[in-house]
Amino acid sequence: MSVTVAIVEDDAQLRAAIVELINASEGLTCVGSYGSTEAALAALPGVAPHVVLMDINLGGLSGIEGTRRLKAGSPATHVVMLTSFDDSDLIFESLKAGATGYVLKRTPTPQILAAIHDVCAGGAPMSGVIAHKVVQYFRHNQSAPEVQHLTDREREVLDALAEGQQYKEIAHHLSISINTVRKYIKGIYEKLHVNTRADAVRKLGRV
Repeated sequence: MSVTVAIVEDDAQLRAAIVELINASEGLTCVGSYGSTEAALAALPGVAPHVVLMDINLGGLSGIEGTRRLKAGSPATHVVMLTSFDDSDLIFESLKAGATGYVLKRTPTPQILAAIHDVCAGGAPMSGVIAHKVVQYFRHNQSAPEVQHLTDREREVLDALAEGQQYKEIAHHLSISINTVRKYIKGIYEKLHVNTRADAVRKLGRV
């Protein structure tokens, strides 16, 4: 079955190039392309793509807010952030909003395509810089009763990522498979999303 993909990108030329790239790739089909978050949010619930490539810096609503709203209504849709700059703060905010990965626009084409397939297969790529931010986030939120604590193994994987270890190194060090490493990272993402939603609920309760 073909993986359906939608693109949210305000650069029309780049957007068209990505659409062409997706449709030329075996196993992928572009089912929508949008120049703004607002247009995407209006159309995507009816399109229901497997994956959305979401730019962060968009006119109007940001890609981060777009991700938050999209995931609230379509939790099964995978969102991969597509960004020009490796701005760890923006990427981390995107992940907290519900994204399960990110790629830089300068990333070689095969890696962009691989990221799409990876998230559909249950993967969730995470760099060492982002892992370090996740570590700090969980440490600062452990006292909240709603926070779901990481398992010991998830913590080991996260700490190793934060130290700059690659998936293969982590798998070797912990005597587990690379696929198992990916599973733990996906679990960390899911808990990050849950924790963020719980924090939002607490804030709303204080308003």
